[in-house]
Amino acid sequence: MALYIIGLGLGDERDVSVKGKELIEMSDVVYLESYTSVLFVSKNSLEEFYKKNIKEVDRNLAEENCEEILEEAVNKKVSFLVVGDPLCATTHHDIILRAKKKNIHVQVIHNASIMSAIGESGMQLYNFGQTVSIPYFEETYKPTSFYDKIKVNLDNNFHTLCLLDIKVKERTIENMMKNKNIFEPSRFMTINEAIEQLLYCEEVLKKNVITDNTRAIAIVRIGSNSQQIVSGDLMTLKSITSNLEE
Repeated sequence: MALYIIGLGLGDERDVSVKGKELIEMSDVVYLESYTSVLFVSKNSLEEFYKKNIKEVDRNLAEENCEEILEEAVNKKVSFLVVGDPLCATTHHDIILRAKKKNIHVQVIHNASIMSAIGESGMQLYNFGQTVSIPYFEETYKPTSFYDKIKVNLDNNFHTLCLLDIKVKERTIENMMKNKNIFEPSRFMTINEAIEQLLYCEEVLKKNVITDNTRAIAIVRIGSNSQQIVSGDLMTLKSITSNLEE
């Protein structure tokens, strides 16, 4: 039948496009992807606004068991809701390709994402280089590839958009190895944590990319009524962003 991949935008339930809302309302089944980003309203608010029951999709279902979603789309109209724009994450490209292999009609409804909203900071999108993700460091694993990409951008006189990690319904390596569905508490990386990890990378790699005086713009809850945008050097941002993130 059909699979509708629908972007919800960045704010609340009302940010969906008119076309997106119409497709949701005519769908037989509605899923909400809830692990690459989060909306600033509850699932109940979405259900009330769209007048539909919504099933939340975690990383395991979307990446490893998406056949369950696709099997429903063979004979039903299925909406797959994504915060922001639906094609900013590779996961959603994968489910589209799988759907097309099953001859399921796919329609993508785009919306605002951090990639477009970043312009509200005053920075021109054309002056950005490669976007990087800053993942949470673990006790035994501290990846630093984002630091090297920031260096490449700086060498080419480009800004860098750094996306901060979120952990939603994820398992420890030990629980994954034992196939135990025991999930860790949700975590959302703060500006302070990101700065600490950037400074750690500089201390270890010493390529003169990040210093206390490096200037940056902290953007918190962009697209919501409580969004905050603050610029300054890293030490200044560390001293004030705790209040922004409350």
